[in-house]
Amino acid sequence: MIPTTLATLGQIVIGVLEMYGLDSNAMLKRHGIDPVLLRNPDARIPSSAWDAVTREAADYIPDPSFGLLAARCWHPSNLGALGYAWLTSSTLRTALGRLVRYWRLLGEASSGRLEESSAGLMLVVDRQARDPVTNEIVVDFAMSLVMDMCRMNAGSTLCPVAIQMRRSLPEDRGAYRRFFGCAIQFGAGEDTMTLSYMDVDRVLPSSNRQIAATMDRILVERLAGLDKSDVVARCQAHLLEQLSSGDVSEDTMADQLHMSRRTLQRKLADSDLTYKQLVDDTRRDLAMRHLDDPRHSITDITFLLGFSQQSAFTRAFKRWTGLSPSEYRAQRSVSA
Repeated sequence: MIPTTLATLGQIVIGVLEMYGLDSNAMLKRHGIDPVLLRNPDARIPSSAWDAVTREAADYIPDPSFGLLAARCWHPSNLGALGYAWLTSSTLRTALGRLVRYWRLLGEASSGRLEESSAGLMLVVDRQARDPVTNEIVVDFAMSLVMDMCRMNAGSTLCPVAIQMRRSLPEDRGAYRRFFGCAIQFGAGEDTMTLSYMDVDRVLPSSNRQIAATMDRILVERLAGLDKSDVVARCQAHLLEQLSSGDVSEDTMADQLHMSRRTLQRKLADSDLTYKQLVDDTRRDLAMRHLDDPRHSITDITFLLGFSQQSAFTRAFKRWTGLSPSEYRAQRSVSA
């Protein structure tokens, strides 16, 4: 399949191009992009077309760090439902987790993952393009955008504890230092941004779990619809609807996906998963989010996750975290 990018992200690109006085509409049309599509929240555009626009922009713009200006041109609506889920996340850890989980909705030519490190929570951006110039600019675009998203939630003074970039040493290193507010390691093995644990686990004033949960349901459905062959995403979409009913059997899931149980097992195995693991992972993720919401009692969460008894939920949660649900909630409350 040809990798695509969410069309509304193109509005950020247009904003950057027009800051340099470039005719963005003409540039887009030269590379087969209809500017009207950029206002359609359901439209997607081949990622290769955006790479071509980026490469042409680099020929006209004298500043090689112009990708950093994405931070000045974005709006939550450019990211679709993910933008609003981000704004209402309870912590930056939760927000970054959503970003990584639904990254493919924004663009399929890159990916992100989170890693724990001694310095803090590290976001790794993986983007491999044939043209190194294009790759460097797009990574600048992505990392500056994520950094500004974090600052919108946590405050404009937020700075990472470390930035690593694979890009070659730029002429104006100061532009990166001024934007990120920390030392930058260029020529690194990966493109990473590390935030302190204190910053990522602080409860955010913009938190709204009800809206975030609604956005999550929309995002799961869209992820499942992005690629009908993505059985994992389709299973997760159904599980979010069915967990509270307790009917999460493998046979029921296979029926809903219009395939045999054996076919479902084989397709999940292609992703190194079993159905039991998928249910377990989904329950664990939801448990963490529900426990962050003081409006849900542990009894409520037990049944929301489809457990028949609180003791079963407690055993599962101890297996996941080493803590009981009440101990985990108390620990999070102290951190907050």
